[in-house]
Amino acid sequence: MEAVLLAIHLIVTIALIGVILLQRSEGGALGIGGSGSGNLFSARGAANALTRATAILATAFFITSISLTVLSVRQNRPKSVFDTAPAQSQQQPGTPVLPKLPGGNAAPELPTAPAR
Repeated sequence: MEAVLLAIHLIVTIALIGVILLQRSEGGALGIGGSGSGNLFSARGAANALTRATAILATAFFITSISLTVLSVRQNRPKSVFDTAPAQSQQQPGTPVLPKLPGGNAAPELPTAPAR
């Protein structure tokens, strides 16, 4: 499901970029958005069609983005610390855990600082 939605998202993204690049520039700073007489649409019809296509593709882009986010969050839900912690043996509170030596005996206790 996630792979299909991702493919649709990429197609919508590429189409949205293409439709935005086809729109006529309002400033005309580069001189490439001019209105020639041999266009397929009239100036007004092309603007309405491209504006409508941009709105539809932008809506589809937001829907697929939110859907991908929801799917990702549901799959990677963090687990509780209590579910992932390994079970340890019961010990009295405050008793230190001493490492085992190769001979099977517990490690000797460390010297403590003299009391003042």
